[in-house]
Amino acid sequence: MSERDIRIGDAEREHALELLGTHLGEGRLTVDEYGDRSARVTTAKTRGDLYALFADLPAPRPRFTRVEPPVTPPAVAARRGFPLEFRVSTAAVTAVAIVSVVLFFLAKTPLVFLLIPAVMLLIGRMGRR
Repeated sequence: MSERDIRIGDAEREHALELLGTHLGEGRLTVDEYGDRSARVTTAKTRGDLYALFADLPAPRPRFTRVEPPVTPPAVAARRGFPLEFRVSTAAVTAVAIVSVVLFFLAKTPLVFLLIPAVMLLIGRMGRR
């Protein structure tokens, strides 16, 4: 698609009408020419339509900013679940808690529940390495 094929909006049409008024005020256009070109500006759809209306006139002419296609940010890979370290440590603490409950009923001593914080400390130290 060339620059001349880019569609224009109301702001561009209003700017072109102002420029035609400037040319009328400076005597470059007659009232009839101004009326004809103004009517064509209101029906213009592309930049090329406006360029054609100013082809025989000196500056000022319509200027358009370069239209860049919108930049889409790169897709971020979706993270699934928790990190492996977290899953391993959670499974280990859960397993030790279950073993502690079983040992509590077999050994009939609450000291087996000290295994849970001991395992948590070991896992914490391994995670820092």
